Amino acid sequence: MAAARACLVVALLLLVALFSPSEATSSTSLRRRQVRSLLKRLNKPPLATFQSLDGDIIDCVHISNQPAFDHPLLKDHTIQMRPSIQPSGLYGEATRPFTQTWNQNGEKCPDNTIPIRRTKEEDVMRATSVTTFGKKTHGGSPHPHSHLGGVTDGHHHTATGDANYYGTKVTINVWQPTIATFGDFSLSQLWITAGSYENKDLNTIEAGWQVYPAMYGDDKTRLFIYWTRDAYNTTGCYNLACSGFIQTNPQFVIGGSLSPVSIYGSTQYEYDYLVWKDPAGGNWWLQLQGNYVGYWPSSIFTLLQTGVADTVEWGGEVYSPQITAPMGSGHFPEEGFGKATYSRAIQVVDSSNHLKPPNGVGLIAPLPNCYNIMTGSSSTTSWGTYIYYGGPGCPQNSQIEVM
Repeated sequence: MAAARACLVVALLLLVALFSPSEATSSTSLRRRQVRSLLKRLNKPPLATFQSLDGDIIDCVHISNQPAFDHPLLKDHTIQMRPSIQPSGLYGEATRPFTQTWNQNGEKCPDNTIPIRRTKEEDVMRATSVTTFGKKTHGGSPHPHSHLGGVTDGHHHTATGDANYYGTKVTINVWQPTIATFGDFSLSQLWITAGSYENKDLNTIEAGWQVYPAMYGDDKTRLFIYWTRDAYNTTGCYNLACSGFIQTNPQFVIGGSLSPVSIYGSTQYEYDYLVWKDPAGGNWWLQLQGNYVGYWPSSIFTLLQTGVADTVEWGGEVYSPQITAPMGSGHFPEEGFGKATYSRAIQVVDSSNHLKPPNGVGLIAPLPNCYNIMTGSSSTTSWGTYIYYGGPGCPQNSQIEVM
């Protein structure tokens, strides 16, 4: 009997040895087929291609063939090449260059095309699954307000603002924080939101810069955008990783790296971001350095389709479960200009399509010993309303104070 049991055990081990590798191979093959199918949808046939100095491949895709038009609500959409009107207002009306690595040698896409960073197989394989590629994961990325009084799911924010707005403008200096743990990220951005994360009806429009190795495969600072209409549940994505945002400008690579970046104690590089709702058609336009980049069509939203934002925010965010990723420059706001990250010339768009300083600005700093924020205003300079924010994170075993 003992010998029979031994033989049975051996037989079962053989079965595991025989079937497990094939099952793993089948699963890998299925995922690779799914990856190839996704790449076919995302990487549209280019009319020209450039090899960027940072390793990216940039495809010049006809403007009418960009990924946005795979969205079922945009099948018959007519491209709006420019907004009907731009907000009037205070600071920084001039058009200025927005420097990215891909075109530093003078590369330029042909007329009627837009440059798109090619998605590679390894980009998708780094995601937890094909369906989560290009999306905020870690259980979703709750709106900063859900972190008041504590920390949820490893996300740590600094942000400001609360009112009903038609858009916002802000100037942010750009840094390249060092991300030591794969999966962590650090960013500075603006948020335009309506609804709530708790009710799962949150609509967001987001834009700024980020360092996110798990997303891009490197530690470069990159221009990014994001949107969702259901609290990051099933809709929306980073950049052009899903259909939605319509790009109209041939000069910008969304998801492309930024160069140069600010130097601690020395030269500061900064960019103007403006997002507003076009009164004529309700589309939400993005402008960088005074240049129209493109827009989020109103039809892809729910609350932001016919309504306006109930909250506008500015600041930084890190995802770092061990709280070790630096925010911004990695230095606290008290160090000031040239050393800390700032968002200055903060303005909001009112119902008359006019830019004005925000009222009732509030501060969010759940972990002030790790990342903090301070605010100020100047009526005599172009800084207007501004915030300094950031920090190095918290070393392990340090005392953490939660506000």
